[in-house]
Amino acid sequence: MMLGMKKYNLIIILVIWNVFKFISPMINLVEKRIKNILNDLPSCSGVYQFFNEGSDILYVGKAINIKKRVAGYFTKNQTGKTKILVNKIRDIKIIITESEHDALLLENSLIKKYKPPYNILLKDDKTYPWICISNEEFPRVFSTRKRENDGGQYFGPYTSVKMINTLLNLIKELFELRDCNLNLSKEKIQKSAYKVCLEYHIGNCKGPCVGEEKEKDYLIRIEQIKNILKGNLIVVQKYLKERMKFFALELDFESAQKTKESLNLLEDYKSKSYVVSTNVTNTDVFGIYQVGNQYFLNYFKIVNGAIIQSHNAELKIRINESIEDVLMHYITLLRTEFNSDSKLILIPFKLNYNLPGVKLIVPLKGQKKELIDLSFRNAKFYGLEKINKKSIQNTGVKTDLLELQRKLHLKELPIHIECFDNSNIQGDFPVSACVVFKNGKPSKKDYRHFNIKTVKGPNDYASMEEVIERRYSRMLKENSGLPNLIIIDGGKGQLSSAVSALKEIGLDREIAIIGIAKKLEEIFFPKDPYPLYIDKNNSSLKLIQYCRNEAHRFSINHHRNRRSKGMIITELDNIKGIGPKTKEVLLKKYKSIKNIKMVSKNELTKDIGSKKANVIVNYFTK
Repeated sequence: MMLGMKKYNLIIILVIWNVFKFISPMINLVEKRIKNILNDLPSCSGVYQFFNEGSDILYVGKAINIKKRVAGYFTKNQTGKTKILVNKIRDIKIIITESEHDALLLENSLIKKYKPPYNILLKDDKTYPWICISNEEFPRVFSTRKRENDGGQYFGPYTSVKMINTLLNLIKELFELRDCNLNLSKEKIQKSAYKVCLEYHIGNCKGPCVGEEKEKDYLIRIEQIKNILKGNLIVVQKYLKERMKFFALELDFESAQKTKESLNLLEDYKSKSYVVSTNVTNTDVFGIYQVGNQYFLNYFKIVNGAIIQSHNAELKIRINESIEDVLMHYITLLRTEFNSDSKLILIPFKLNYNLPGVKLIVPLKGQKKELIDLSFRNAKFYGLEKINKKSIQNTGVKTDLLELQRKLHLKELPIHIECFDNSNIQGDFPVSACVVFKNGKPSKKDYRHFNIKTVKGPNDYASMEEVIERRYSRMLKENSGLPNLIIIDGGKGQLSSAVSALKEIGLDREIAIIGIAKKLEEIFFPKDPYPLYIDKNNSSLKLIQYCRNEAHRFSINHHRNRRSKGMIITELDNIKGIGPKTKEVLLKKYKSIKNIKMVSKNELTKDIGSKKANVIVNYFTK
């Protein structure tokens, strides 16, 4: 046996040795080739590219001195991902550039084109919308995600769809523009090829399609729209003030009033925009927040003292790159992406790079320093939010539960929620329902119905108090797990009654409780006179509404069943001499009281005998 094992091990050793003998020359050949390439590299600025065995690009980099920078990768001190990258390199290609700036631009374009696996990855690679002013007679203004080479003017891109809609709505309110796709050439207008549409009749368009507006006047308004999109609001304000004075002098007070309203609308928009200072003109601001190998960045584009663009992004670093390289890469990328031509860039730390015609400043005090701090806070908030979301996904905790905890300022995560609703018709057949949500999902096996026992008449407050007392007294006796949150379908009255019931059994400080009013979706808290209003699109409100609607549905169904059953039995209970067995026979055969009333005496006699048939017939013929 031992001899067999030794023989087997010897065979393995021989195989490995032969493989090594075969591979070793190949390894030496690759090393020799790389060494020759390194020796031939120039000592000037440019871009270098690393390729693998299949001629795929692994990495694209820039350098002031290509030879020195590339040689740095092949030292023995490299660790981690950089070492893995170097082991995969089979070829190196370079592109020499005139300057460091050209190298920066070329690097960014190559990264964007090829997306090398070891380069900085911009994780929000999206197609952002633009506002386009078309190149045609009587230009149109519209949003688009495709920037085409059609001669039109494109403004943006905008990272927020809400912002682009706000701008388009403002433009529509301020200026009468066409929104049709008609070809408004002079020949078409002269031939009377078109008719005015509804937009003309309601005053949103001045009818250029039928020659009621000159192109010259239309283009004046287009120029003002361009000023708005560029952030030159002062120019537009001046234009509107002059128009208002002109109409007033011409005694056209209706047009003057309309222009005044437009001016007020523009003032309102300006007040809502984040105004920095009129002293800060065209400026780019960059903030960066680092956690491990993750970089979270913020970019502000400031035009005429107002922030017109704000963009956050996450960068994933694939190999060991300095934070300076990361920031410079990002600056070049975003200035190209957002068409920035500002001559001043505010940065959080010094960079050993030069951009022609552009000042890179690290402000130490004043308003420019406040802008850097603001950008950093935005980057930090964005980064922490991203990290929290990832941790939530990893732990399996639902985001809407965390959002609900945050909105309601709960001590515990509301993993177990119970919601109550009452149902009755003028006090008849009063019922209540309790629905249970666990981990944000309905737990239908835990749903409970309650028939109100102690309350007479339509008294929702007393009914709620009874149900709450019964539910949680029993849970305490059974030592069941109490909920983290109780939701009451109703306003202050129902909530107060529920709190009173909890107080009686000593749970008023143990369980968080809220009420939700139906009309305005107000959230009420105990002993707080002012309700909380949560945004309609917020996930926490949607979860509360889901619980409330489920409780309402469950309560209504139980009430409907009880009412139907009660009404049938009550009708038969009024007939003296008719017992439960007779009722069961009649209902089983004829299904309803209505059908029993229509049955002849002879038929009833066959079923229940003549005596009982006479009693029923006499009762219904009174």
